[in-house]
This record gives sequence, C-alpha cells and structure tokens, in this order.
Amino acid sequence: MIDLLSLHKQFILTHLHEGDTAADFTMGNGHDTLFLSETVGPSGHVFAFDIQQAALDSTEARLKEAGAPENWTLIRASHHLAADYIGGKIRAGMFNLGWLPGGDKSITTLRETTLPAVEGAIGLLDRDSCLTVAVYPGHAEGDAEGKLLEEYFSGLSRHRICVTKICIVNSPSSPYFFLIETK
Repeated sequence: MIDLLSLHKQFILTHLHEGDTAADFTMGNGHDTLFLSETVGPSGHVFAFDIQQAALDSTEARLKEAGAPENWTLIRASHHLAADYIGGKIRAGMFNLGWLPGGDKSITTLRETTLPAVEGAIGLLDRDSCLTVAVYPGHAEGDAEGKLLEEYFSGLSRHRICVTKICIVNSPSSPYFFLIETK
C-alpha cells in the first residue's frame, strides 16, 4: 500500500532544487524541515514555523543530529504569520495539520489560522512551485479543516493554480493531502 505522507515528498522534489527557498509551515518534530533542508542544500534556505517550543527544540535537535546544512530558520509563531518572516517567494512549502506527534493532543492546528496560513502560503509561491497540505480527518478539527480547505481550493482559478486531492477512497478516515501547483 502507498504511504501517502511519503508520496507528497515526491511531488515536492519535482519543483524544489538546490539553492531554492522553502517553508515548513508546521514543523512538528522536524521531519519535513530536515527533508527540505537537505533538498535545498547549503545554498538554499528553509523557514519552519510552530507555536510550541517543544517543536522547535525537537526540530533543532533532529537537524543537528542529521548534520543538515545550516540553512534553516526556526520560528516560534503561527503559520498564518509566515509572510511576516519570509522576505520573498518560495519554491515549495509543506503543511502537516493536526497536533505535534508525541505532544499535547489538545493543541491542534485550527481552521481559524489554517485557512489564512494556506492562503498566505499560496501568495508566497513562485512560478512552477508547489505546496502540500496533509490533512488528518480522524479527529473533529482535522475533518473540519479538510472540508474548509477543499471548499476554498475548489474556488481557485485553475488557470493559475492546479489543486489535486490525493486520498485513499475506501478509507475516509485515513490522512490525505492536497497538492497545490502554480503554473
């Protein structure tokens, strides 16, 4: 069976190259931050966001332990404020909605900030770039976030942006993701 949450990295690799700028809008424990850091290499840069200090600590430890290039900026702020910290366009961005794995499950991403964060991230995308948004519908807020995002994405102009939903059709509570690509 396909691991959907690894598959999204394959889409990122078709757009992101050494020297590019990327963003991990929900750093969590730093797995995506590390992936982005290694992909853009020493001449690129990665911005990573989370509201929990535990996420920043875990991510920094992961990056250092892996010997990642020192091309990252970890920011303790909500992802909906990303444009305040990123000074230009990005080639790729990643969202993993939900809660910090191993953390307090009462602290989750919320529709009120997720939608503005995704809108802002789309505004940061350069030409021929992409954004992935992993959704976890197994809890009430995750299900609501996914529905809100799908409604928003369905209203975007397909002449500028292509949005694809990748899911396991016969497992509606399984995680899925949206792939947003600029033309």
